[in-house]
Amino acid sequence: MLIAGATPYGAVGVSSSSSTTSSWMNSAITAIQQSQNQGGIMGLLQDDASGSLGQITSFANDFATIATTSVTSAGSFYAQLASQNSQDQQAQALQKAFDEMTQTQNMVQAQNVAPPIIFLGGGATLDTTNNILTESDGTQYDALTGAKYVNPADLIQMANGSYLNTATNILTLTDGTQIDTVTGLKVSTTA
Repeated sequence: MLIAGATPYGAVGVSSSSSTTSSWMNSAITAIQQSQNQGGIMGLLQDDASGSLGQITSFANDFATIATTSVTSAGSFYAQLASQNSQDQQAQALQKAFDEMTQTQNMVQAQNVAPPIIFLGGGATLDTTNNILTESDGTQYDALTGAKYVNPADLIQMANGSYLNTATNILTLTDGTQIDTVTGLKVSTTA
């Protein structure tokens, strides 16, 4: 809408001598033109012939998706924080229980009440520290199992399951046959 005497560019045909009036008039004409060409959402709604309402719907859907994603992400983030806090609390409680148990164990020291060596009749001795019974002839037995005792440091294990006792030079085969490695004679057969 143009005011009588106005040019298409919004200038009013007023003399330059009254610059205050010209400025006021220019502002009024600009305001009228801008009110006819509203921008923003209201302008888009008035001019829906170009599909602006569809764009607004699309924008609204995009914003809803962003909001939903933000809420979902925040929920997932807070769930992870809660899980981590729970794990940290459990780890602290476990460490505290372990520390208390260790302190309790340190307060009670295991003591061997038997003397380290017990001398038996006939010259036999019992080593209570290592649980080895030694006969008067020097034969040693494991006091817990009753089997002949062989010092593990004296054994050499072979790949096929045989072993050599370096203290007695006896080779024991997998079938139990024992051979004296010095003489090469069979000592005994255990079947």
